[in-house]
Amino acid sequence: MKMHELAPAVGSTKESKRIGRGHGSGQGKTAGKGHKGQHARAGRGIRIGFEGGQMPLQRRVPKRGFNNIFAEEWIAINLSSLEVFEDGSVVDAAALAQKGIIKKANLPVKVLGNGKLTKKLTVKLDAYSASAAEKIAAAGGKAEVI
Repeated sequence: MKMHELAPAVGSTKESKRIGRGHGSGQGKTAGKGHKGQHARAGRGIRIGFEGGQMPLQRRVPKRGFNNIFAEEWIAINLSSLEVFEDGSVVDAAALAQKGIIKKANLPVKVLGNGKLTKKLTVKLDAYSASAAEKIAAAGGKAEVI
């Protein structure tokens, strides 16, 4: 095989349409744009969401609520989820993430008082509900705020 014999596979390339090159080309006169109208004009193109003057969807649908962009995101976990740790271990955000209880170890974590705790744990997290701190202390553990 020689360099001049090389050719692309059959059907892999396509000739581009030569628009506006006379009647014989099949794309002459109006160049495939039809007669008049918005789509026949030069420089056509409408912005995303434009519906020809009809009230666009993003303005028609009702809007509710308020999204506070300054809201601080917290992770809330229940006391019962701390039962997976061994007796006497230290629980922090990294340990929770390692056990799969939380997904992000960089967000602040608050422990809520739902459930029972039977193990003596040293819990080092960002916040506790009053009942959660009480139950941790009652089990012989320690609830430290970091």
